[in-house]
Parts: sequence; C-alpha cells; structure tokens
Amino acid sequence: MSDTANQDSEPRRKGGPFRFFGEVRAEARKVTWATRQEVTVSTIMVLIFAVVAAVFFFLVDQVLRLVIGLLLGLS
Repeated sequence: MSDTANQDSEPRRKGGPFRFFGEVRAEARKVTWATRQEVTVSTIMVLIFAVVAAVFFFLVDQVLRLVIGLLLGLS
C-alpha cells in the first residue's frame, strides 16, 4: 500500500484487549436475538424445504436415469 492510502484512511486507534472486549460486549448488547418460537419455525421450515428438495432431486434423477437408459438402449 502507498503512503497516501494510509494517510487518507482513518488513523488507527490504540487500545488493548480490555478495550476490545468491552467494545465487543457493547455491540453484543445491541443484537436482537431470535425468540424460541422464531427459531423453532425457522428450523421446521428448513427441514421441510430440505425434504422437498430431496424428493425433487430424487425424482429428477429417476427421470434422467430412465431417459438415458432408453436413449442408450439399456432398458
């Protein structure tokens, strides 16, 4: 990096690990955590979509296997 790029950016602030962890803790307090109900609903939705995707790809695989088998004369 050139010296001009370093001069244009914000100067680096000094601080030790105690200041760092204090800032991390302050930011963690600002986080809006999901409720148990939101987590449960999201988990159920992910499981449902995973099952739907698995069924979809299974069916596509079976159709492609059948079509390729017919094209190659294996069936």
